[in-house]
Amino acid sequence: MFAPVYFDHNATTPLDLEVLQAMLPYLSGQFGNASSRHEYGRAARRAIDEARAKVAVAVGAHDTEVVFTSGGSEANNLFVKGAAACLKAGVLAVSAIEHPCVTRSAEQLVRRGWILHKLAVDAEGRIDAEKYRAVLAQEPKLVSVMLANNETGVLQDIAALAAQGKAAGACFHTDAVQALGKIPLDFRRLNAAGVQAMTISSHKIGGPKGAAALVLDKRVELEPQIAGGGHERGLRSGTENVAAIVGFGVACELSVLRLSEVAPRLIALRGCLEHGLAGMGAALFGAGAERLPNTVYFALPDLDGETLVGQLDRCGFAVASGAACSSANPEPSHVLQAMGVAAQLARGAVRISLGAENTLSQVDDFLKTLQATVLKLRRLTALAV
Repeated sequence: MFAPVYFDHNATTPLDLEVLQAMLPYLSGQFGNASSRHEYGRAARRAIDEARAKVAVAVGAHDTEVVFTSGGSEANNLFVKGAAACLKAGVLAVSAIEHPCVTRSAEQLVRRGWILHKLAVDAEGRIDAEKYRAVLAQEPKLVSVMLANNETGVLQDIAALAAQGKAAGACFHTDAVQALGKIPLDFRRLNAAGVQAMTISSHKIGGPKGAAALVLDKRVELEPQIAGGGHERGLRSGTENVAAIVGFGVACELSVLRLSEVAPRLIALRGCLEHGLAGMGAALFGAGAERLPNTVYFALPDLDGETLVGQLDRCGFAVASGAACSSANPEPSHVLQAMGVAAQLARGAVRISLGAENTLSQVDDFLKTLQATVLKLRRLTALAV
């Protein structure tokens, strides 16, 4: 089977073989329901408890602060809607570059009487400090700012933003789905600064799809979004996906062990990519900000991103034209629009997100293929004029 070189790790990652091996028993013989009282159930409960402890250690939290969900989108919805349900409607602030699961959750709250402010960012994709202070002056009750952007890879100074939010009386949440496994995470440090909830996900770090967590300060009150048997401290009912949760725990454990080795390699590969792209006249989005080690987001003038992605796929390279969850949307990236990028250039955006298994030879081959593809597309464009 034809298998393109995979350069789309911000969308999802291949399942790590060690993770798969840890999951297999819970897909066959160890099939118990963790709520059952017999040995099958007790074995499932022990497996979940062990996985919860591994996830907690990986992000510097206590295991009682880890609430398992089915994915990052559910965890983000649980915080935004769950926290709002326990408060009188007021001001809510989310960054203009959030994942749609945060933005749309916040927009739903407007229909319930909340006032929504979308926090502006600068040309590099960082929260605009002056405009943030102006929003905080309105005393928002809830604030959500993602730690690492899924498109640009740009990092926010979450500790500083949370400290300001705390001083204004806000409950502060961060979506750290893209940060996990790529940079160190320390919920205890962030919590001390003012972060009261943090979202992480399994399938971004070599774990299975279908498992994620909201890491939550136990002093924060949430209304469950799924009612039922009172699983996950009553915050998320439903029979636990034991195999996926076990895989999530092992993936967290491995990501921490490998981080110091993988991150420098990815930074080196990113540098080679950006050097080659700059030589082709590409615009590199967010390049002036601190970013994830694996992410490059670029556009070549007068070339459509979707067309380029399709051509590269046929040539053997899997890349993205933006966030995977919004790739069906023909409109320019909302992230780039918030950064002030012109719509025509934004429509040409292509994201490369590297993983641990990618190599320098793959990067070199990609740059050669991209150059040839660009020449071909520009010839076709010239003929059509």
